[in-house]
Amino acid sequence: MNAVNTESRPTTPNPRRRVLALGIAGSAAVLLLGGALALGMNTTPGTIASGIRVGGVDLGGMTREAALARLGQISGDAPQITVQAGTASWTVPATQLGWSLDPQAELNAAIAASSGRSLAQKVETLIGQAPTQDLPLVQKYDPAVARSALTALTAAQNTAPRNASIVFDKTRYAVRPGTPGIQVKVDDGVQTLVQHPDTRTLTLNVVQATPMYSTQSLQALVDQGNALVRPLTVRLGETGPVFTLTRLQVANLFWVRQAGLELDRDTIAAKVKQISAAVDQPAQNARYALKGSTLSKVPEKAGLVSDPAQTLKLLSQAVLDPKATSIVLTPKVSAPTLKLADLPDASKLTLIATGRSTYYHSSPARRVNVANAAAKINGAVVAPGENFSFLDTLGGISPENGFVTGLIISAGRTVDGLGGGVCQVSTTVFRALYQAGLPVVERNQHAYRVGYYEPQVGFEAAVYDPGKDLKLKNDTGGPILVKTLNDNARSTLTVQVWGLPQTRKVSISPAVITSHTAHPAPKYVPSADLPRGAMKQIDWAADGYNLYITRTIQDKGVTRSDRTVTSYKPWQAIYEVGQ
Repeated sequence: MNAVNTESRPTTPNPRRRVLALGIAGSAAVLLLGGALALGMNTTPGTIASGIRVGGVDLGGMTREAALARLGQISGDAPQITVQAGTASWTVPATQLGWSLDPQAELNAAIAASSGRSLAQKVETLIGQAPTQDLPLVQKYDPAVARSALTALTAAQNTAPRNASIVFDKTRYAVRPGTPGIQVKVDDGVQTLVQHPDTRTLTLNVVQATPMYSTQSLQALVDQGNALVRPLTVRLGETGPVFTLTRLQVANLFWVRQAGLELDRDTIAAKVKQISAAVDQPAQNARYALKGSTLSKVPEKAGLVSDPAQTLKLLSQAVLDPKATSIVLTPKVSAPTLKLADLPDASKLTLIATGRSTYYHSSPARRVNVANAAAKINGAVVAPGENFSFLDTLGGISPENGFVTGLIISAGRTVDGLGGGVCQVSTTVFRALYQAGLPVVERNQHAYRVGYYEPQVGFEAAVYDPGKDLKLKNDTGGPILVKTLNDNARSTLTVQVWGLPQTRKVSISPAVITSHTAHPAPKYVPSADLPRGAMKQIDWAADGYNLYITRTIQDKGVTRSDRTVTSYKPWQAIYEVGQ
């Protein structure tokens, strides 16, 4: 019996079967790939691919709108930011500096990740093996909020630079040095936060702020200014009167500023008037003079005066020219306007009006000025149609003209000043000329109600040299004579207006007070000149008033009236107290 051989024989691959297997596998791959492509083509546009997460939040399959809404719900933990500026340091929540998450940027990153997937990744997604892709949360800073917060945080660290300045030190100009400042560069810090929102320690640059004007830049101007501080003489003609401006008076005529040298035109204009008053020799009209108790005629006299326009021009040029030390003014002939032949006989003059005032309790200095001013006004003649000027008639208020220091009202205070008491005379002259019916050209009041001029409240006129004058026009049809009668023993002053007989009748009403304001409480000022605890009153209280007086003039059947309005300020008493 033959044995059966159980050993297997080698299997020979069937080429046809292999081809068939490969064909089936290939078909499956093709089918699978085609399905994936089809799936990719049929996916709704704008959706987020599966497996994409932002900050751990799965956005797969969401539309853009849904994804943006979901991202907006993520608050995130705001980091702490340490801000350093020089030696100062602060730790604040990032939200204080304008920090927040940026959902839109996060969505854009998710969309970019979706659209950037490869074909193989899409196939993996199709068979349920989508890759997981974690994207970080995106931070951002609001530049405006960051700038505002950093500015507030570092405000105390900034110091403004102080410019060097030009000062006049008693006799000459000098430079007061400036100092540099410190500036924290906030804008650089804002830029760092915006460009690198993951910053946790923000170091702000601290720089030195340079002044616009340094000592060196101003010194040249100061040197120019000091070269101009010198005496300057002004002469009328080659042999006429001379007025000398001192070094300090010249220094007061210009400014040394950072922008350069500049004329003080207002002060120069005032100085021109002072120069004119000093060097001019104006014509003298024919006038009356008292010889005993009899009035006699004094003939007119021509004079020589300066031209204010020329004086202003030459003085303005000389002030800024360090080589100029003198000015020669071209004199002009001043012709009298009232000649001897035009004066009526003194016996034909009649008393037209009278003004009166009292000055009880005046100081000796005030009495000197009252007497001096009254004497200079006495005998003044005003030609018909011309203005009476108190200051022109007086010849100016200066020591050279016989005036001394007394109490005056200046810059809101009652202080010692040259010519205190002159207003007693100007007030009395005003009362006389106003009572005569002369039109008022210029009249100024005192700042507060002055007791010397009571009880005729509001019926007064203040003068100040230069700048405040008393002027009235002579409309009587002939020359008028102003006479003063001063009785120092009785503290009374009388001013008379004489002229041709007049038909006008003038009446002046008492003051009508329209409002009254009580004076403020006293003010106490420390004084090192008084013993400790001692007190001295240097200004006196006065209530404020608004009022007016009415003048009525009847002449040749015609009646006219005018008002003189006065507004007195409430005045404060001031006491010095020893410390």
